[in-house]
Amino acid sequence: MIKLFELSERVMKMDAATWQRHANPWSVYSRMTILPLLALAVFSRVWLGAWAWLAVALVLLWVWVNPRLFSAPQSLDNWASRGVLGEQILLRRSDELPRHHKRWAMGLGLASVPGLALMVWALWQLDALLIVAAVILAMGPKLWFLDRMNWLYADWCHAHGKDLGDV
Repeated sequence: MIKLFELSERVMKMDAATWQRHANPWSVYSRMTILPLLALAVFSRVWLGAWAWLAVALVLLWVWVNPRLFSAPQSLDNWASRGVLGEQILLRRSDELPRHHKRWAMGLGLASVPGLALMVWALWQLDALLIVAAVILAMGPKLWFLDRMNWLYADWCHAHGKDLGDV
């Protein structure tokens, strides 16, 4: 699963400057729009027909633009920024981390799969209520993942004698 995170980082072309910008809470919180927007874009085939592919393409563009859109944050002393910093540590220093952090990251990544599968089926069926439920089921583990990345970041800072805003 860690390899999947690394692949995602490569596909997104996340260099150090992009990670810094992504640590801006505006970037983190605005990314929470991606799954609902993607579901809406696919659902829009009802109104837009084949033009719904354009809506899907715009959402995918948003996925790539988002971590580059905002400036580096003035402070890293907030939940969203620490979650991004924890994610970087997971990607860069996975071999140094306690197993429980890696297990939780993998487990929460996998925990989104049922919600995503349900979302695909609900979109196929055009069941709006089920789509909303599926998006919530898929996003819940992602939010929990960010919270775990805060914990990972705090543990890493403590183990390396750093203050939470130093890394």
